[in-house]
Amino acid sequence: MTPVDVVLIGRNEGARLVACLESVQGQARQVVYVDSGSTDDSVAQAQARGATVVSLDMSIPFTAARARNAGFDALDDPQIVQFIDGDCALVPGYLDKARAFLEANPKVGMVTGWRREIHPDASIYNQLCDWEWHRPAGQIDACGGDMMVRAALWREVGGMNPQVIAAEDDEVCCRFRKAGWRLERIAQDMTRHDANMLSFGQWWQRAVRTGHGFAQVGHLHPEYFLRERRRTLIYGAALPLAMLLGLMVAGWAALLILLVYVLNYVRTAQGLVRDGLPKAQAWRHSGLLTLSKFPNLIGMARFHLRRLTGRDMRLIEYK
Repeated sequence: MTPVDVVLIGRNEGARLVACLESVQGQARQVVYVDSGSTDDSVAQAQARGATVVSLDMSIPFTAARARNAGFDALDDPQIVQFIDGDCALVPGYLDKARAFLEANPKVGMVTGWRREIHPDASIYNQLCDWEWHRPAGQIDACGGDMMVRAALWREVGGMNPQVIAAEDDEVCCRFRKAGWRLERIAQDMTRHDANMLSFGQWWQRAVRTGHGFAQVGHLHPEYFLRERRRTLIYGAALPLAMLLGLMVAGWAALLILLVYVLNYVRTAQGLVRDGLPKAQAWRHSGLLTLSKFPNLIGMARFHLRRLTGRDMRLIEYK
């Protein structure tokens, strides 16, 4: 049976990190925790639970990609590696099921499962995260940061791009597929995630970060996030500009453009209901998804401004 090693990453996760560390104890050959400048007792908690601790150089901008690369490099002769974010807890039995899937499917280079929110009813924003995580099982194009990867594939593509501050998991999955490997999601609960997203401001910052990811990964892989970038430009920029022009020319023209947003809101809500969301949740989520194009646009603009001016790609944090 191929051994599985675990890489955890985090920064000031507190009790969430403790739960994460305890969830992996006894399930992996090696556990490495990579800390990104925590000011709480994260490092001490990891050491107390037998994890190898890697503390990132604080003079270089932190990214999740950089942390995962450092964790992988600290492993001794890895063969299969499970990456987990420090705000997640591993579901018992998942590692064995994912490893068995990889061993039975030699053309699969990466496998993931279902991430679920621990407290989905704490806020509408947590509910939205829970809906985002739960996607159909089968062959996929990309997944989130919780993933099990063949070490040989990780080395083949050179790990994650440390300059990508958001959607770094999507970016590396693009390179996994371009290297000729299949990616799969199995129908198994994998991790329990604690978004702890309780305010509109947190949600807005997360949506800005998402837009940054759309632009940065799209810049590296033009075919990827194409639909998301187009929708952001249409609903976040083109239609508002057209509405302003309409107000200057004829009020009815602005009303027609406003109707486009209303129709998009209704269509999105209906689609969420078809996906199985309760109606009340679907209408609330649709409002956030419709509004998200504006912070997405800010994130996209921020990436291109950084790119054109040569500024560092620094994290956009929401908690």
